[in-house]
Amino acid sequence: MPYKRGKRWMAQVRINDKKYRKTFPTKAEALAWEVGQKGNSKDSRSFHSVQIRMVSLADWATKYMDYAQVKFSAKTYDEKKRMFKMVFGSIDPNLPGNELTSGMVLDYLQEQAEVRSGYAANKDRKNLVAAWNWGMKYLGLPSPNPCLVERFSEQRQTRYVPPEKDFWKVHDVAETEQDDVMLLAYLHLAARRSELFGLRWEDVDFAEQKIRLYTRKRRDGSLEFDWLPLSDDLYNALLGHRQHAETEWVFADPATKKPYLQRRHWMKRICGKAGVKHFGLHAIRHLTASIFAKGNVSMIDIKDILRHKNLATTERYIRRLDSMRPALRVLPGRKSPHSDFVAHTIKKGNQLIS
Repeated sequence: MPYKRGKRWMAQVRINDKKYRKTFPTKAEALAWEVGQKGNSKDSRSFHSVQIRMVSLADWATKYMDYAQVKFSAKTYDEKKRMFKMVFGSIDPNLPGNELTSGMVLDYLQEQAEVRSGYAANKDRKNLVAAWNWGMKYLGLPSPNPCLVERFSEQRQTRYVPPEKDFWKVHDVAETEQDDVMLLAYLHLAARRSELFGLRWEDVDFAEQKIRLYTRKRRDGSLEFDWLPLSDDLYNALLGHRQHAETEWVFADPATKKPYLQRRHWMKRICGKAGVKHFGLHAIRHLTASIFAKGNVSMIDIKDILRHKNLATTERYIRRLDSMRPALRVLPGRKSPHSDFVAHTIKKGNQLIS
């Protein structure tokens, strides 16, 4: 029997232990649909078409998030979960999938662009597009993808990369021996934050002086690892740190004896203590790349150390202005013959005008 939800009427039928729903503007239309679906219950093709139409947005999101929890990192999963929570604050989660329109998606994203930023809206768009593509493949959601709307303009700030001297000031005021080693590891390995948070002692090969770092920073979210050589300084620091280790984790939270999930305000606190401008852990990764570039390390070697798949990604890490400066030296200066020629031409032009 149809029931009212907001300003619309929800019809529902159960066929072969499966429940199908559809919304209508009037009760009469909802009732007629229920009767029609029950009358066509022997038509298997009708079953299939009804099933496709009747996947609700809530069902789609729930099934996709079950998949995402296994497929992606905890950080990515939380990002998608927050996104769906905000989406369903604007769009009815009980809406059947075939009734979601590009206009609804655009309205939601436009609101996010205004309230948060264009970058945040585009990130939500990316996650929605991926989730709908998954639903098209596994749940029979309709095509074309209604989430493929126009992107929003972004005004992204350039990441602050600290001078090397500021890093060492922060390193020198590290509050514990473990923090001292962790900061050194971020610098010498160009590690991502999560790679050291999840590091185990079994990943450190002291005999071969190398270390294994795991990452999910891949297009399909796969967990992969790479072996990196240990510098002498980091090798000695880790060896000394190993003598006091109490858990399987290289960097364990002293309060829980478990790996860090996050370290809020840690870098802000010690940057303030050192009297330098605040920078984050990922900025240290950029600093390492910058140090390598200034040391004339080849771009291919920097790419391998950073564990990038594409060289273009590595090039974005390097301060391109520094690499351009030598080229600018060929431009003429005030004292050059070219300058005299330009000055003479301008003077002659003025005489002609007068």
